[in-house]
Amino acid sequence: MTSDLQFAVELAEQAGQLTLGYFNSKFLQVFTKRDASPVTEADRKAEELVRVAIISRNPEDGVLGEEFEERPSTNRRRWIIDPIDGTKAFIHGVPLYGVMIGLEIQGSMQLGVVCFPALGELYYAERGCGAFFNGSPITVSSISNVKDATVLYTEKEYLLDSLSRHPVDLLRHEAGLVRGWGDCYGHMLVASGRAEVSVDKIMSPWDCAALIPIVTEAGGCCFDYRGKTTISGEGLVSANKVIGTALLEAINR
Repeated sequence: MTSDLQFAVELAEQAGQLTLGYFNSKFLQVFTKRDASPVTEADRKAEELVRVAIISRNPEDGVLGEEFEERPSTNRRRWIIDPIDGTKAFIHGVPLYGVMIGLEIQGSMQLGVVCFPALGELYYAERGCGAFFNGSPITVSSISNVKDATVLYTEKEYLLDSLSRHPVDLLRHEAGLVRGWGDCYGHMLVASGRAEVSVDKIMSPWDCAALIPIVTEAGGCCFDYRGKTTISGEGLVSANKVIGTALLEAINR
């Protein structure tokens, strides 16, 4: 484990412990942001913790997070933070929320860490080094038949947009099991071989950054609705290699 990855793992665990102090609290305050999405004091405090640690360690590194203004990089290294991915789940006392930290170097994602503090689960990966769950290597599943696949989604629009003929949207009719285990948790189920596809139709860079290195290092595919592997695209799809490759071919056609 490189020093950058070790640093990210420790930070995610520290921020995760902070969020647990607010989780399932009767006194949790919920605010509404300009885009009408919710935010809590836990989101802000967790991101502050991570930002301060990064800037103290290397002031030249950039920082992009969900809750505060971006700090520009002067060395083409940028940390991308989602302090609580799944804030709505967090607010409702559902333990499937995650603390996510990714590192982008020269425009490419280098590493990702996703910590589920309420579950005691930690996923991480660095480019060329494989993906891990609580210290053990993980790989995506080898299921190739969509009829045997488990497909996960986050937004209700995935099921309501019934007129769409997009190859990813058609999976909801073809898959053997379709479930709403969404946000970062769904993508980590794909990375660890417990689901075959996870779909998010609405994503921001901080929602994607940590996920892509983990899924790809586990042998899977990550791409947006246009078939591009990017943190700034139209949604995000994680899939095992076989089904993901077939989806990409269908999208390109």
